[in-house]
Amino acid sequence: MLKVRQKIGKYRILKRIAAGSQADVYQAFDTIHNMRVALKLPKIEGNVEIEDVLHEVRVATKLHHPNILAVQNASHIDGHFVIAMELGGESLGSRLERRISMTRALSLAEQALAGLAHAHEHKIIHCDIKPENYILFPGNQLKLADFGFAKKVLRTVKASGSGTIDYIAPEQAMGRPKFQSDVFSVGLVLYRMFSGKLPEWPFAWPMAGHDKLKARVRPEMVEFLQRAIQLDPAHRFTNAIQMYAAFEKMQTRARRQRQTGVKKKTRLASSWRQIRWREFQRKYKKELDTRHQCRRCEGPVAESMQACPWCGFDNPSRGSETTMPADCPRCERGVKMDWDYCAWCYGPGFVAETNRFYADKRYTAKCANRRCRQPMMPFMRYCPWCRTKMRKPWKLVSSKKTCRACNWGIASDFWNFCAWCREPMRRRDA
Repeated sequence: MLKVRQKIGKYRILKRIAAGSQADVYQAFDTIHNMRVALKLPKIEGNVEIEDVLHEVRVATKLHHPNILAVQNASHIDGHFVIAMELGGESLGSRLERRISMTRALSLAEQALAGLAHAHEHKIIHCDIKPENYILFPGNQLKLADFGFAKKVLRTVKASGSGTIDYIAPEQAMGRPKFQSDVFSVGLVLYRMFSGKLPEWPFAWPMAGHDKLKARVRPEMVEFLQRAIQLDPAHRFTNAIQMYAAFEKMQTRARRQRQTGVKKKTRLASSWRQIRWREFQRKYKKELDTRHQCRRCEGPVAESMQACPWCGFDNPSRGSETTMPADCPRCERGVKMDWDYCAWCYGPGFVAETNRFYADKRYTAKCANRRCRQPMMPFMRYCPWCRTKMRKPWKLVSSKKTCRACNWGIASDFWNFCAWCREPMRRRDA
């Protein structure tokens, strides 16, 4: 296992994203191209053979599409076989753990089908369609990844029943994957996206979440998903190309009906919650640096916050892109290259990389330890140089209110919880 800040070729490891029986995936920094990338290191000595790894790379490099994850490079580096890919924000599986609007869900569904249809056009069956193999990028862009189990269709296809059991089609489980197998799997992904439930065997309609599905989508969408998730492959869409075309036709018809329909009631420009967030940002964004969104409620949060002030969710900005040059492997918050410890979570020491001190305009205070006296940024919990806990509570210049539990500054006019200790707000004067 590679360590944080370890160098492998031109890449500097920032953190591990995922670990599995077949490969580990890391977030790394390309020191030549000056960009962040994802590095996949297959465990060739374990359950994976080199031919399987080369097969994945060769299949992925043949596919060029906005909704398919591109392989940038693949080579042997320092005794490891390294596959460098574009770095996304999170998987679709992680995104589905939070609420998702219908507009965004339809956009993601369209992209999921577009990428798979492109693979089917090139006679490639993915064989492992699941939310974790769809990666989200900025701008709500979705890309299909992980062609490790993909099969090239010639005359017949022979397979070993590889894939993820929750999303695998019955015939694929018996070692006979078809284009319709991918249709079945992506149908389950879309069903979960729109209903919030993942159906299970025997896939008899109505399935779990059917009532919520009917309440959220149009009747033709229900019929569309029902056709994709049929036990008999002959009753499904022939391939993702046909499925994507049917989806586009359905969306075009819905748009025309909206344009030619009766006048609808005008919607409010923003909900009360969005208005509240916007007002908070106007007053506190610069002071608190609330540039991120909570992983649960999507409210504005700062990297330094221990809890979401809106819903109380722990480490709400985890996984967000930081302005720091590296990440803490424990809490995933940003850290600077000259720090010895994480200033936010009391994380373990880092690998020493330089003796140089990097100045930063965000340093506004000093460590209380007389032997240290190194500079500190607002809302740090520990000194990144000597690990001393911050003794003097941090205050908000724009607010005179403090938390009754931790005594740190709070924006009590807006928050439901203390962002530093998760104490519920008590508005006695309300």
